Amino acid sequence: MQKIRLTKPFVNRSSRLFIPVYCLTFFFTGIYFSTKSGKIMVEINKKKRAFYEAYSIGLGKLGLKLGLTPNILTAISFICAVISGIYFWKGEIWWGIIWMILNSFTDMLDGSTARAGNLGTVFGGILDHVSDRYGEFLILAGITMSKLVHPGWGLFALFGMIIASYTRAAAESIGKMDNCAVGIMGRLEKFLVLIIGAMLQRYFPGYRPLEIALIIVGTTSYITSVQRLVYAKKVLKDKKSV
Repeated sequence: MQKIRLTKPFVNRSSRLFIPVYCLTFFFTGIYFSTKSGKIMVEINKKKRAFYEAYSIGLGKLGLKLGLTPNILTAISFICAVISGIYFWKGEIWWGIIWMILNSFTDMLDGSTARAGNLGTVFGGILDHVSDRYGEFLILAGITMSKLVHPGWGLFALFGMIIASYTRAAAESIGKMDNCAVGIMGRLEKFLVLIIGAMLQRYFPGYRPLEIALIIVGTTSYITSVQRLVYAKKVLKDKKSV
């Protein structure tokens, strides 16, 4: 497939003012609504999760019939992320997209297989979460190191994804919360934005849609982190540290 190489940065004179204003407006709008909608976010995420589990259980049964285990699927998902990151790094957009979609599909399949066969374990859950974070990092690293985007925006998105993930982990481990998976930008939403941006990049490289997708992912990830902090504060407001 044809390689696409771009070296001109997205940040030019006309966009130096627009981008900070956009990011700050989006950020503080997210903070405002996060202080108003903690319970709403939890209910939305519960409904999304219930819908996802109901419609993915069939795939889990198929995985069992094929002799696949959740941990094997987690390993396959990680390998797909590695390959996707390599292809993005090389500038081969379509192959990067294909392996990114396979990464998302196998990640969905490992959880549905665990539920279908009642094979879920605590270690399996930890392995899945760690593998997901590594996969996200590798795909973003591949995009960042390519010449498809300005590396600064790749780091912007990468740090946002790391901070959002760590905020949830801290709330659930240190705060002993049952679930802090709230916020406007989950893993699926981030990947969808990146996939759409990568697809558009192939046909409209002059508009740098993949770079715009990174800005959206980064900004919404920081908003998600703040939303999780606000939600954790509400839940834990009367809880004393040990």
